[in-house]
Amino acid sequence: MRLFVFARHAESVSNVAHVLNSDPSQPAALTPRGRRQARKLGAQLANLGIDLAFCTRFPRTRETAQFALPGRGVPLLVEPGLDEVQAGVFDGAPIAAYWAWKKHHTANERFPRGESLDEAVRRYVDALHRLLARSEAVTLIVSHELAIRYIATAAAQPHSQAGPQTGIAHAVPYLFDERSLRRAIACLDALAPATAEGIAEAA
Repeated sequence: MRLFVFARHAESVSNVAHVLNSDPSQPAALTPRGRRQARKLGAQLANLGIDLAFCTRFPRTRETAQFALPGRGVPLLVEPGLDEVQAGVFDGAPIAAYWAWKKHHTANERFPRGESLDEAVRRYVDALHRLLARSEAVTLIVSHELAIRYIATAAAQPHSQAGPQTGIAHAVPYLFDERSLRRAIACLDALAPATAEGIAEAA
């Protein structure tokens, strides 16, 4: 049975400052507490034979994976499809401003100079397809709160049309088998169906 272990990155300086970091070119490093969280994640996974690890383009996810897997020789690849949502003008702004904008806009509306939540979900679906196309038995994926929240909710409630409801703690492992990820894909496909424009852009 193939196993996929998802974890949100450990605490970063942007988390402590309560600002949004949605641009991978503007790094937000882990805090000392975040490094401890990442090491604890590694201890939780110490007896699991991890064949491959993925991070996103954001340094905080790479750091989390590196602190969790020191000396284990696990290859670490980048999966940009699981990047943080591109929040446009809200990058670097207080997280409260991002939340306030979301509250008054629908999931198919783009953040000013950014992407929509629906577009982010489509990225997640594409990334999950790429993960499933591989053959490794156990894969660790370090990503972001929004992506993992959507995936975890969709895997648990495959027929739900509602968005994710629960928060995702830093550096806590979420385990999925192949069937669970396929359920998540089906649910997310229904939540944010591909548009004709999106299909044309992907072609």
